[in-house]
Amino acid sequence: MVDSQNTPARQRPSIVSISSYLLFVFLACQVISLIITLSTIGKTRDAVRDAYAASTVDNADQVADVFFAVGLASSVLLLLFAIVLAVLALFNNQGRNGARITTWIVGGIMVCCVGVSLVSGAAGGMTAGGESAGNGPSGEEIQRRVEEALPSWVSPVSLLLSVISLIALVTALILLALPKANPFFRKATAAWEPPTPGASYPGHPQAPGQPGYPQAPGQPGYPQAPGEPGYPPSGEPSYPPPPPANRPDDTPPADRPGSTPPSTS
Repeated sequence: MVDSQNTPARQRPSIVSISSYLLFVFLACQVISLIITLSTIGKTRDAVRDAYAASTVDNADQVADVFFAVGLASSVLLLLFAIVLAVLALFNNQGRNGARITTWIVGGIMVCCVGVSLVSGAAGGMTAGGESAGNGPSGEEIQRRVEEALPSWVSPVSLLLSVISLIALVTALILLALPKANPFFRKATAAWEPPTPGASYPGHPQAPGQPGYPQAPGQPGYPQAPGEPGYPPSGEPSYPPPPPANRPDDTPPADRPGSTPPSTS
């Protein structure tokens, strides 16, 4: 098994991309909700304080401060979780299976939080319902004062944002769980390639006869020794053979220039 050098990158399924877009829609809804909360939290606090002050409750300011802190903390917490989901969406687009699992965990918590908030808003808010405790105002009285203090568009817009957030989040989690998305989040495995003729595996010497391996004497490409046909090897200069040495019984011819005829006695 060898790693393929030409293995194409994994194609991200469209459902994973859509899931990431929906998580960003969820983040946008939480940003808008926080802006609405910050712009109206003061009026809500004043309405709750007036409701408790009218019922002759001594700690009206403390109760109003509690409503203020709870409402602001809830909006900020939802926004932080939405930012975490948006970051996880970026990792989901890269095929990180750990990010997908974390998205399911964080998203499940957010579904519960947004669902409770939606049910509470549809029922008339967390202050609606129930009788007054002691000298305190009833839930209906507090809700009426809050609605009178806030602009008329705040409640419908907040409810709409909660519905869009819940639908986007649930849909995103379902898309990540579809079987079509599973191959994209699996860890890439090594691909097998047939061996290339003449190539060798790393760390293994080539066998005789393959390119790059020294050939045996007498085979093409191997330097030949003196006396073998084709010597000297190509690329080296050749020299003429030395003249043969005269043997004792060889008599130089008389007609050769420079030869001395034998003396006669």
